[in-house]
This record gives sequence, C-alpha cells and structure tokens, in this order.
Amino acid sequence: MKPIHLDTLRLFLHVLAATVWVGGQITLAALVPALRAAGSDVPKAAAKAFNRVAWPAFAVLVVTGAWNVVAEGDKGPAYQRTLMLKYTLVLASGFTAYVHARATSRRTMAVFGALTGLTALATLFVGILLAGD
Repeated sequence: MKPIHLDTLRLFLHVLAATVWVGGQITLAALVPALRAAGSDVPKAAAKAFNRVAWPAFAVLVVTGAWNVVAEGDKGPAYQRTLMLKYTLVLASGFTAYVHARATSRRTMAVFGALTGLTALATLFVGILLAGD
C-alpha cells in the first residue's frame, strides 16, 4: 500500500466536504417533489437536517481550500486567475445558500436554490481545472 501523507488527508477532506456540499444539494433537490408529497413541512425539515451537515462541510471546504493554496504555492498567472474565479464562485455559493436558507417566498427559495446549485457545480468544475495544473 502507498504511504498516507498529510497531502492525502488534505485532499481527502476537501473532496469529502465537496461531496457533501455539492452532492447533497443535488440529492436534496431531486428529493423535494417526493418530500412535498409526504407533507408540507417535510421539505423544510429535510433542508434543516441537511444544513446541519452542509454548513460544516462548507467550512471544511474553505479551510482545506486555503490549505490547498498554501500547499500548492504560486503556479503562475493563469493559475492565479483561475483561483480568483474559484474564490468568487465559493463566495457566491455560500451567499446564495445563505439567502436560500432564509428565504420566505417560494420564488426566492427556487431562484437562490438554483443559483446555489449552479455556483456549487461551477466551483467544483473550476477546482478540477486547478487540480490539473
């Protein structure tokens, strides 16, 4: 077996947290119609339960993301521009999720839920671009 290094742990935690943050949003979005059919309060209860794991995962993403940047060092201007795009998307994903979680109208929930999902997916994609360098 290959040895386990601190870099392995860092990347594992980052990918695990991304799995929860992004994958959880996709899963919850897919379940909302069935949850609504189970009762009007069920989607809200499921979202509340998801938020108990999603926000800590988001925090782990931010911490391990910063750790990744420090560990990887400066890789040139193209990498830096891509990294700035990822920072922007991370902020947008967190902000839109925050607004979505506090929305009182169905329309606001829908718009910011969609924006949260899109920014989370875009962040994931840009992260893969960074990993390729």
